[in-house]
Amino acid sequence: MSPSPAKRKRTEDAIMKNSNFWFRDGSIVLQAANTQFRVHWSVLARHSSVFRDMQELPQPSDEPTVDGCPVIHLSDDPTDMEYILNMLYNPAFLAQKTLPLAAIGALIRLGRKYDFEELVQLAAARITSETPTTLKEYDTFEPDYQAIVYYPGLEFDIVTLASENNLLSILPFTYYDIVRANSLVRLFKRIGKRDGTMAAWPLTHLRRCVIARERLLLKQFELGYTLGWARKWEFDDECTDPSSCRKSRETITWDYRSFIASLIPLPFLAQFKLCTACRKHATEAMAAGREKMWQELPQIFDLPPWDQLKNDL
Repeated sequence: MSPSPAKRKRTEDAIMKNSNFWFRDGSIVLQAANTQFRVHWSVLARHSSVFRDMQELPQPSDEPTVDGCPVIHLSDDPTDMEYILNMLYNPAFLAQKTLPLAAIGALIRLGRKYDFEELVQLAAARITSETPTTLKEYDTFEPDYQAIVYYPGLEFDIVTLASENNLLSILPFTYYDIVRANSLVRLFKRIGKRDGTMAAWPLTHLRRCVIARERLLLKQFELGYTLGWARKWEFDDECTDPSSCRKSRETITWDYRSFIASLIPLPFLAQFKLCTACRKHATEAMAAGREKMWQELPQIFDLPPWDQLKNDL
């Protein structure tokens, strides 16, 4: 037998809980799963066109209320909703030097869903600030995460978040960074995170990185690319120390045969003994090759060219 309406209501009330965002003068109750948030129509409507339009709709007289406030049922995760409200009611929240990726993801997902445009842009800026889109930016880039709280597997989760929310411009560098820093074994291995969960990629991303890794290893030694000059030298007539320069080129080719040095910084040449003429030609060839490799980086990962990788938020 089904419980009576009164008993069913008491059961529902028993498992319902109020969030930290419960204002006595609030005018609307948002309910996500078993959590309720009593907040203000005016605050929501000021930042969201969706809630602004919703506020204009007449409320049916027979709809249940909480403390006289209409209740809006949401299909969102309560934690995600709390991140959104933290942004709206606590300006210092986004001012923090670093934010968890979970918070950034919530702001992007729910921000897009409810048209919190400013929140979406501010959250997206956290990720794009960590991902250079030009070689000049890459060469001055600080590798440590400055705006996002780091944890093992963060890079994998950033790719997933970016792919699901059309943050396309960050993908080439993030893919490259993952491939450069991880062996094939590690790419296939699930990574344990601090919260006890495991970071694992969908096969689409894994396949893309495995294929690109092979392309990078081979392409970097092709003529016209980053290390192509070491494999095929065309300036013997100007070399003043053929034996030493040839040995250095062979060492470079051998040492980097299984290392993705596609975008290795130019100063790396200082560790090898090359005559003045060969060093000049190697520096020029490497600079041109790095730029060529950077321009082709999106296509290496089966993505559109840089100028077509627009963030569609």
